[in-house]
Amino acid sequence: MNLKELNSVAKAMVGEGKGILAADESTPTIGKRFATINTESTEANRRRYREMLFTTQGIADYIGGVILFDETLRQSTSDGVPFAKYMSDLGMIPGIKVDTGAKPLAGFPGETITEGLDGLRDRLAEYYELGARFAKWRAVIHIGVDIPSDFCLKANARALARYAALCQEANIVPIVEPEVLMDGDHSIERCEEVTSAALDALFYALSEHKVALEGIILKPNMVISGSDATDRAGPTEVAAATLRCLKAHVPAEVPGIAFLSGGQTAAEATEHLDLMNKAGDLPWELSFSYGRALQAPALEAWQGSEETYAAGQAALFKRAKLNSLAHSGQYDTRMESAA
Repeated sequence: MNLKELNSVAKAMVGEGKGILAADESTPTIGKRFATINTESTEANRRRYREMLFTTQGIADYIGGVILFDETLRQSTSDGVPFAKYMSDLGMIPGIKVDTGAKPLAGFPGETITEGLDGLRDRLAEYYELGARFAKWRAVIHIGVDIPSDFCLKANARALARYAALCQEANIVPIVEPEVLMDGDHSIERCEEVTSAALDALFYALSEHKVALEGIILKPNMVISGSDATDRAGPTEVAAATLRCLKAHVPAEVPGIAFLSGGQTAAEATEHLDLMNKAGDLPWELSFSYGRALQAPALEAWQGSEETYAAGQAALFKRAKLNSLAHSGQYDTRMESAA
């Protein structure tokens, strides 16, 4: 493990106002996205869509890293340049999703455990050769009646820690993602309670597995009301609760925190990030690692057509720029309606 190199990569992913584009949807998931715009999910269409995102003019000013799916890491631009090389040449660091998804946790109804550790050491070695310099693993925590259990939090934390240790061994920066889902009618207070417990379990497990915190990126949920809650907390309350939670449970050695958007609209995710950065006095970079909150407007503008290819790129560019401004605490909601 070269900790200096890992730390350098981590800082480059989220430093200087930059964030991470999550473009690592599995084939079934991208198929669902394409269905909303009546576009067939073929290998050619998936490649063309990702090419539209990655080759957007000026996008590297705002995006420091891109999370890829296995298929995408092996694809190339229309000119035959491997996506990983194309991005690296622009200063965007290629990354790879390595987990194989959340599956039911046996004996614990309603809870899940993320799989994918088998053979991971060999896969990481191959991904490094293909150009990946960071990886992502997502744990999924549900809030419900009597869940999450302490066992579920610890089991997912241990899996995240084993993955992170293997990544660092391979000189790959691990993004550790303990996502507490928005699904449900829980209050923001309940979300803060569960998020705090998930973070405590995670950092305990990372310490046990001798993971160097200077060489990771944390990808947490924001502390937010359940999507079905009757009285949902507003943006100021979300920002305050999230910062309070992170300051209490995330060590200062972590170079960067890159939020997932987790069901928020594109504008909501940007506003929440901005309010947190406006508060200032943070020990870590507070950035974004958005999937849908960056891509949804681009997908809607593109509609699977070459005629609207440029419109798709313009939509992505706008969202990336606005989130970069939010990372610096310089966003204003009025920018949403600006040309």
